[in-house]
Amino acid sequence: MQVPLLDLKQQYAPLAKPLLAAIERVCASQQFILGPEVRTLEQQVAAYSQCRHALGVSSGTDALLLALMALGIGPGDEVLTSPFTFFATAGTIARTGARPLFCDIDPVTFNLSAAAVESFLAGHCERRGEDLIYPKTGGRVRALMPVHLYGQVADMAALMETARRYRLKVIEDAAQAIGAADERGQRAGSFGDIGCLSFFPTKNLGAFGDAGMCVSNDAALHERMDILRVHGGRPKYHHALIGGNFRIDELQAAVLNVKLPHLDAWSAARQRNASFYDAGLKELAAQLQTPHAVLGARHIYNQYVIRTPERDALRQHLTDRGVGTEIYYPVPLHLQQCFAYLGGRPGDYPQAERAAAETLALPIYPELSEAQLHYVIDAVRGYYRR
Repeated sequence: MQVPLLDLKQQYAPLAKPLLAAIERVCASQQFILGPEVRTLEQQVAAYSQCRHALGVSSGTDALLLALMALGIGPGDEVLTSPFTFFATAGTIARTGARPLFCDIDPVTFNLSAAAVESFLAGHCERRGEDLIYPKTGGRVRALMPVHLYGQVADMAALMETARRYRLKVIEDAAQAIGAADERGQRAGSFGDIGCLSFFPTKNLGAFGDAGMCVSNDAALHERMDILRVHGGRPKYHHALIGGNFRIDELQAAVLNVKLPHLDAWSAARQRNASFYDAGLKELAAQLQTPHAVLGARHIYNQYVIRTPERDALRQHLTDRGVGTEIYYPVPLHLQQCFAYLGGRPGDYPQAERAAAETLALPIYPELSEAQLHYVIDAVRGYYRR
């Protein structure tokens, strides 16, 4: 049996007719830039994310970049974030001229550790007038960018309390977490100043290419992002700000409008698949760790990530048996070559480094059959029964 890590064809087949009709509707209108499909999507995603405002953008990466620009983050500023995440999280910080500041992760959820952030701010930063300074670099610590990794909300209650005390702006990287919620039911993207979503095709809600969204509850901040999205020009050809071309395509919005009503069912199917894996792999608790879902929270399982010290050998075993896997992420950001100027060294963030060496994503997409789930479980068990 072959069990790919992801099979988007199975999602497309039953939706082909309405998707093609939506694309044809846009083509017939010849309105390709910021038209009615975009406005509809923005309204629906804002409501879905429990936010007052949403702004469609060209990608999840550009959502992060736009959020940083809207908050005035730039040279001389520093932004706290996780070293165990997709590159765009820290890459966008660096692109503004600011510096990424890393804190270690929680070894159970893989999300940014609230305790590590608090410890860093209390022990390594100092207030100088209105500015919070990191004396080692002289930079101003301006913002916090937690990541809701794999579809589970970070410890936002603690992180937001810390951000309030230290007067930090909060940008949520919710690229993998649309619809995820904490124990109180509050959804990813609605905690901080700006939440950033990705509609990359592999996400729970995926477009037919790149697309993203910024959500917020601040009307003035939303208005600023709206201006920055189109080169900072308002009215047209008059530029008080320097922005960028961050528009979502009308065609992508049309596709996402067809898919959005199915999102909850798809996320529920991922949750069922995760529960199936949890039960089937329970006997291996001494050899591997299955994902920890915070009690009462809504984990949407963009990825189902196990961890084991024998990760590489297990992965090869699964590959040999036709099971697709992926490593998210093999090199923590503080050890990436492009961030060598930050001075990161092995051992700086041990939990992130350990996760990079031990984590492995198994297939979790909604259309997996029970036979496929059994096959994956049997393949994993087979490795440990050798």
